[in-house]
Amino acid sequence: MTDSGSGAEEFDVIVIGGGPAGENAASYAIAGSDRTAALIEHELVGGECSYWACMPSKALLRPGEVLGAARNMPGVSAGPLDVDAVLARRDSFTSNHDDSSQVMWADSQGIDVIRGSARITGDRTVTVGDSRQLRARHAVVVATGTTAAVPDTPGLRASLPWISRDATNLREIPRRVAVIGGGVVACESATWLLDLGVEELTMVVRGRALLPKNEPFAGERVARSLEKKGARILFGADLRGVERADARDTGIGRIHGGPVTLDVAGQDPLVVDEVVVATGRTPATSALGLDARLLNSHGFLTTDDHLTTADEWLYAVGDANGRALLTHMGKYQARVCGDVIAARAEGRPLEGARFRATADHGQVPQVVFADPEVSAVGITEKEARDAGVDVETVEVDIAVAGSSLARDDFSGHAKLVIDRATDTLVGATFAGTDVGELIHAATIALVGKVPLDTLWHAVPSYPTVSEVWLRLLEARS
Repeated sequence: MTDSGSGAEEFDVIVIGGGPAGENAASYAIAGSDRTAALIEHELVGGECSYWACMPSKALLRPGEVLGAARNMPGVSAGPLDVDAVLARRDSFTSNHDDSSQVMWADSQGIDVIRGSARITGDRTVTVGDSRQLRARHAVVVATGTTAAVPDTPGLRASLPWISRDATNLREIPRRVAVIGGGVVACESATWLLDLGVEELTMVVRGRALLPKNEPFAGERVARSLEKKGARILFGADLRGVERADARDTGIGRIHGGPVTLDVAGQDPLVVDEVVVATGRTPATSALGLDARLLNSHGFLTTDDHLTTADEWLYAVGDANGRALLTHMGKYQARVCGDVIAARAEGRPLEGARFRATADHGQVPQVVFADPEVSAVGITEKEARDAGVDVETVEVDIAVAGSSLARDDFSGHAKLVIDRATDTLVGATFAGTDVGELIHAATIALVGKVPLDTLWHAVPSYPTVSEVWLRLLEARS
């Protein structure tokens, strides 16, 4: 419908950004009603997660996990990975960058997909491209996500390094690679690059540990595993400069020219065939025309727990608000946001927990799909103590019947952080094979504030790795 007064196309809800958070916000905002929604996307509907992050990265990691299990299972024959087959399977999960199925889903939900770049040009008004104007009756939702951050190290940008999109969509396997960073993307990228045949891989880490936001044992175990695979890890590294004489834009996932030389303080010059920059993310909000008062110092939109900004018609979900840069948390926020928009549109009070996003306040679950996997929820012991929470901790190695059956080289560790005052979990961390499947139980216990005495009666099945819960409770008593 077009507003005859302004000439703008009218929708009840306009969502800028067609990734998982944007899709969910639009769907929930109009579900079961005759409301209309427009989803604006300048690249592929499905967003970063579907094509350049979660899906391709996990598709690249899984073959190495299976191969590792096979090599540690007597009676199973395991050869090297078929790289072409691994990449082909990866491409099947990204639909070869064809978003037609995502568009079909949007259409089935009654959501209009609009292609183009958008900016907010007035109250509830969005302009797409040069002149197409849209106006929202109820809400505009920003779900534009983040982009890879590249440090201002001299020569680094000019060398055209790989970012996460190149690493997940690689078409060529470099022989020598430098990975800059020590966080989740750095550790996962290093894992699959080594699995796929990189001969020399060096991690250039500014800090003193991998995965510094996790419990220390997690990063230590991942570091040992990567070193066992052949990685060299430079901790406390000061990258002073990067040189590449013939940098060329050869396309995503292809080697971008000739050799790269990295100048790391105190080290001999490091010469590699490609550099992967994995040093964090920056919000994709700068081109939206947003009032500076809506943004924090890092460029993220500030929201309340209804996901509403200072302008009550403007919402932000997912990475764009900086609350928890994880796909599942963006989708969670989007569900809350959609419900809030629907309730306000219908004049219903915002009563009940489902209208407030609170899980990203110390209850965030995450899995790092490295080798070993690291899964965690809540806060670490250090974070708890820094916040003044009186906590006790329990730690055990994961050594139960289920783990020994899983693979002969199983090695894992688990830690609980317990609030003494309430006898409930405020944090849990696991490191080991497939421990991503353990974290939801911890998430339920933490979010549900289940007393540890009650957890004694949540009996883990035998023989599964989840028996580690019994070992943890026994160690505490």
